[in-house]
Amino acid sequence: MNQPNTRTSAAEETEAGEPARQEWRGVAAEDHDTLDRHVGRQLQRRSRRLLLDVLRPHRVGAVVALLLAVLDTAAEMARPLLIAAVIDSGIPAAARQDYGPLTWYVAGYLVSSVASAGLTYSFMTLSGRIGQSVLLELRHRLFRQVQRLSLSFHESYTSGKVISRLTSDLQALSTLLEESIEGLFRAFLSVVTIAVLLVWLDLPLTGVIVLTFVPLLWITARYRARSHFFYRRTRSAIARVISHFVETMNGIRVVQAYRLEETNSRTMGALNAANQDATVRAGYGLAHSTAGINLIGNTTVALVLLVGGWRIINGHLEVGVLAAYVLYLRKFYDPVDDLARFANSYASASAALEKISGVLEEEPTVAQPARPVPLHAREATIDFSRVDFRYQSSKDLVLRDVTLRIPAGQTVAIVGETGAGKSTIAKLVARFYDPTGGRVSINGVDLREVADADLRAATSMITQESFLFSGTVAENIALGRPDASREEIVRAATAIGAHEFITQLPDGYDTDVNKRGGRLSAGQRQLVALARVLLADSAVLILDEATSSMDIATERAVQRALHTTLRGRTALIIAHRLSTVLAADRVLVVEHGRIVEDGPPAQLVESGGKFATLHQAWLASTSASA
Repeated sequence: MNQPNTRTSAAEETEAGEPARQEWRGVAAEDHDTLDRHVGRQLQRRSRRLLLDVLRPHRVGAVVALLLAVLDTAAEMARPLLIAAVIDSGIPAAARQDYGPLTWYVAGYLVSSVASAGLTYSFMTLSGRIGQSVLLELRHRLFRQVQRLSLSFHESYTSGKVISRLTSDLQALSTLLEESIEGLFRAFLSVVTIAVLLVWLDLPLTGVIVLTFVPLLWITARYRARSHFFYRRTRSAIARVISHFVETMNGIRVVQAYRLEETNSRTMGALNAANQDATVRAGYGLAHSTAGINLIGNTTVALVLLVGGWRIINGHLEVGVLAAYVLYLRKFYDPVDDLARFANSYASASAALEKISGVLEEEPTVAQPARPVPLHAREATIDFSRVDFRYQSSKDLVLRDVTLRIPAGQTVAIVGETGAGKSTIAKLVARFYDPTGGRVSINGVDLREVADADLRAATSMITQESFLFSGTVAENIALGRPDASREEIVRAATAIGAHEFITQLPDGYDTDVNKRGGRLSAGQRQLVALARVLLADSAVLILDEATSSMDIATERAVQRALHTTLRGRTALIIAHRLSTVLAADRVLVVEHGRIVEDGPPAQLVESGGKFATLHQAWLASTSASA
């Protein structure tokens, strides 16, 4: 018997920075204040690994971009030297009627300016292209991953958080790739180049600058240490805002029906305020760092002017050299400030990458088999062998020691009270989950050994909601067989009884059903879903309360259509309506996770047990309605 799956879901850990490895377990969902340094460093390493991985295919482009940045920096650094040469050599020579040096120095200044403009354009174009390619790859990875992950992930990880990963988190990374990396290249090269030039121009003045390095390094280190903490809070805060917004929009009918607008607005206001507070606090760190660097830079310039002026008076320094030195010094502190801004963008992007990498490292709880066993399922016999099941969020078993065989071609209705385990049986057959204990098999093959593609081809499921995608009626019917011809689509719709209402739509089969099929009634959506199943021609059909939202006339039409749809298929029907249950070959009564009654509906009615009681209640409700 399989052991219960006790693995902590990384989805539950995501909002703490998504520690998806064993040594990162136990971090509370929003417990940023107690996120220890070891876990923080592990998360930063993981985000760096992801960034390097997506940048790896662009190594050549990155090297070319770096070369362009080096050349651009060289052109930019040449200009203050040319200014110094004009002051100390070109102007004195021109005073002696020798205009050659001045002309050459000015021409060199213009050439370096034009070259710098061209190099800047080339660098920004190339780096922007690389940045967009990286974002495109991450979006594709995230989208593929969230589709691949099991249903248990999506039940615990809200769609709002997924949207946050795909929008605000990627936007933070976009800012880093498109703006800040450019600034990093330029700033780093400028700092190194200018430091060398300052030492070369005048060593005593450089000693003055060195004295200011201690407070400069202290400010930078302090900001870097706290920025990751603040930006983790901002990423979680904006995710909660987006989650609440998505939840409200998805449930807008309920919101308006129960007049929840003010309540939801207050909740959104509180979440927005928390997001604002987190963002403002993150901005305080950058403001303190930038103000401190500017203060140190201006103080240093004042000291250099004081010391440099004294050395000029004593004949130890030329005016042009001091002018170049001050220009370089200003250029030195500007890129230092740029480095601080890069640290700010990197902290924001790193926190976003921690979230993204957490989703990408999540593994499906329903894993693909390493060596799939082929499933030949024109006909399907379903077996449950001593099956136990519990959801990850619960300690209690939902199904207990269920042993069951459903022969090929048999229609089985599953009834019972809410929470008895009816839908869980259907979900195990569709392999949305794996059993905690025991095995579920089709034609003797354990579903854990079947490839997803084979199982999806063998099973079809219709739920109460009957979700339709934006697109035409024909496209929605053809979801199970995208290569189906229009004639096959029409034939399936006709067999199910949907052709008549479809042809009355404005554009017939080419009518756009709008978001979630909102253009169609609930009954019409169910008929489209049944036509989809008939066209897919699966061996196993699961109906999870598929007729519960229909009126009597539509239900009767669907009941007639079901005879066509169910013919030759193994079917599980979860229903609360007597007419649907009595159409089954066999009824299972589920109570507290166990099958307590099993047999043909007429036989169970005569036995006077649980099903007979339900039957009498259905008859009474039908009479009352009549």
